Amino acid sequence: MENFTPNNFIEEFIVEDLEKGKCEKIHTRFPPEPNGYLHIGHCKALCIDFGTAERFGGICNLRMDDTNPAKEDAEYVDAIKEDIHWLGFDWDDRFYYGSDYFAQTYEYAIELIKKGLAYVCQLSADEFKSYRGDLKNPAVSPWRDRPIEENLDLFERMKNGEFPEGSMTLRAKIDLASGNFNMRDPVIYRIRYFKHHRQGDRWCIYPMYDFAHPIQDAIEGITHSLCSLEYEDHRPLYDWVINNVSVPSHPRQIEFARLGINYTVMSKRKLRRLVEEKRVSGWDDPRMPTLCALRRRGYTPTAIRNFCERIGVAKVPSTVEYGFLEHCLREELNATARRVMTVLRPVNLTLNNYPEDKTELFTVENNPERAEDGVREVSFSRDLYIESEDFMEVPVPKYNRLFVGGEVRLKGAYIIKCTGCKKDENGVVTEIFADCDLATRGGDAPDGRKVKGTIHWVNARDCVDAEVRLYGNLFSVPDPDAQEDFIACLNPDSLETLYGCKAEASLANASVSDRFQFMRTGYFCLDNRDSTQGRLVFNRAVALKDSWAKMK
Repeated sequence: MENFTPNNFIEEFIVEDLEKGKCEKIHTRFPPEPNGYLHIGHCKALCIDFGTAERFGGICNLRMDDTNPAKEDAEYVDAIKEDIHWLGFDWDDRFYYGSDYFAQTYEYAIELIKKGLAYVCQLSADEFKSYRGDLKNPAVSPWRDRPIEENLDLFERMKNGEFPEGSMTLRAKIDLASGNFNMRDPVIYRIRYFKHHRQGDRWCIYPMYDFAHPIQDAIEGITHSLCSLEYEDHRPLYDWVINNVSVPSHPRQIEFARLGINYTVMSKRKLRRLVEEKRVSGWDDPRMPTLCALRRRGYTPTAIRNFCERIGVAKVPSTVEYGFLEHCLREELNATARRVMTVLRPVNLTLNNYPEDKTELFTVENNPERAEDGVREVSFSRDLYIESEDFMEVPVPKYNRLFVGGEVRLKGAYIIKCTGCKKDENGVVTEIFADCDLATRGGDAPDGRKVKGTIHWVNARDCVDAEVRLYGNLFSVPDPDAQEDFIACLNPDSLETLYGCKAEASLANASVSDRFQFMRTGYFCLDNRDSTQGRLVFNRAVALKDSWAKMK
């Protein structure tokens, strides 16, 4: 490990293990449970699992933790694979299911029984809780000294489906007085009469995660089992399992703090409730923290991986501001997104003195940050659209946009002077009239006069209609998890949908992979679900204003 500088405490541990000869090639795993979609919290974990392996020239497995038959679904398996590939990680041929190891796990349980290290317990769930003990009193099980042969017989009969669900469990025989309650003879097998999504009805007993996971790691030859901090108290049990069954390798478990982000929730249970109660349109609703939702909203793999890298790996839980995630995306899109003109709340602008039958082209740059992105041509005519908020009949102080008698520059085109407007019966402005200074083509005045305001526009004669969705935080409070009812904290203004928006003609050929900066508005992409060739739907990924960076 010469000239290698560890980035965090996990890498420091790995360097130490390599230098001591405890392992030769780093082998990690990412073990999601296929009972929901991956979210930004999982992304931190998978970036650590896959990224650590990459840093050390090792490999990382993808393993579906499908030991709970009541929750798993093939839909989630496919979605998890898609999300990981989208982020730029791969597992080659190292894709596994935890259920692949059920037969071996069962044999390891028998091994423990034969060693006198596991027993069949008949405490009910209520009895189990009442006999759990406390810090002063040990747990109790009247079945702890059951003979080995009897345990083997009962465990086989449990497997054969002879007993009702909940009537028996298999417990590891460790220490009923342990100060770590995870070690107080934990349950390692339970009876569950559910049809497994892959195993069908083959099994009616299922291993608990704390028993199955270390065995799966050891069978796959995992060197470092990287997991979130809530498993720190489970590590003694992880090591106990590894040390007491004849697995082929001895992985090391290392824990890190989970990712918390304000103004959202990341509990799968809560996210599922949002979906099932139709509080959102689905798992990929762009307000959700799931990776498929972030992808649909316009986030890029680079921005998300950059975010995960920059927040670092810590031992202490913390909450990251959602604004920092937005900052990482905004930073990337500022450098890469093509600038276009789109009018979200259009009002007609008619140029009185511009020839009615004339159309001309103006050359505009695609991205001032990247000259290599080139230029494009936009058409211009007498009939335009501008933003309704870019006009005031009577301006307020310091208003630098268009008003009667005032001048503005049309982006890349001409300087115009407003001469008046037309209103409907409700007093709403429906058309604005202006004279065009034809000597200012390109936006500069030959006489040197200064015009403060510059506004964007589109040609009403060839622009395309679009629906635009403006997204905000899903919750109105920073910590919805801390509230009595997180549903009550949903932000009623988290989505604003605008219809009849006007986009420059070039956007008719936009693709889902494109990212755009709508001038003076924000960064947008086509919606990957609802947008079609005949119906353009754009999602705002992030606004232009970077309040997070300014605060820092």
